[in-house]
Amino acid sequence: MDRLIYTAMTGARGTMDQQAAVAHNLANATSTGFRTELHKLRAVEVQTEALHTRAFAVDASVANDFSPGPLQHTGRAYDVAIEGKGWLAVQMPDGSEAYTRDGSLDVSPNGVLQTKSGLPVIGDGGPITLPPDAEVMVGPDGTISAKEAGQNVINVVGRFKLVNPPEASLVRGEDGLFRTRDGAAQPADETVKIAGGYLEGSNVNVVDQMVTMISLGRQFEMQTRMLQTAEQNDRAAAQVLAAR
Repeated sequence: MDRLIYTAMTGARGTMDQQAAVAHNLANATSTGFRTELHKLRAVEVQTEALHTRAFAVDASVANDFSPGPLQHTGRAYDVAIEGKGWLAVQMPDGSEAYTRDGSLDVSPNGVLQTKSGLPVIGDGGPITLPPDAEVMVGPDGTISAKEAGQNVINVVGRFKLVNPPEASLVRGEDGLFRTRDGAAQPADETVKIAGGYLEGSNVNVVDQMVTMISLGRQFEMQTRMLQTAEQNDRAAAQVLAAR
């Protein structure tokens, strides 16, 4: 059979991977702090002794769109949003660090500030613990202050660890959190600012993703037609050879 079937197959496979990424982006269009996932394909020439007339399509890279999403005011004490570039640091079960822009936080029964998935948020000295029944306020520098019930004294109870590693060094994990390629913990960055009572929306452009999905659908249809054409050519060639 003509090798065209293999080159068309790689293009169809790459297109399906891109469609899956677009579908994942659309599914997270309303997820807090979500970053758009990008897939890029490139052509790789097939190395043969014959004429170089074939090329495979391969997934060259999986990139991320780090542009900020819109800020939405909630007024909730445990909602925070990064202004501009930067990340919140959270502690994984194995003790390592991961980074997120999802600032929709809760407090555990033990008073530990954590994400919706139960990961402790890291402060200057480790996980942040809040006093019970306290009114919490967050400053632009990430400082967390608490006013306990029945008292007029405001005490600083912790400070978010805000980091700003190079975006090129970040990789997205299967859990949606970001980590550095070498897995090393990043130092706190004093220039990162935070807004209390706000959440950052997803940066997914729904219209752009829908247009991309339509374009990918047409590409996949074209590649399947090439597969059918290769099959028809092979059948016709077999009939000609059989007639001799």
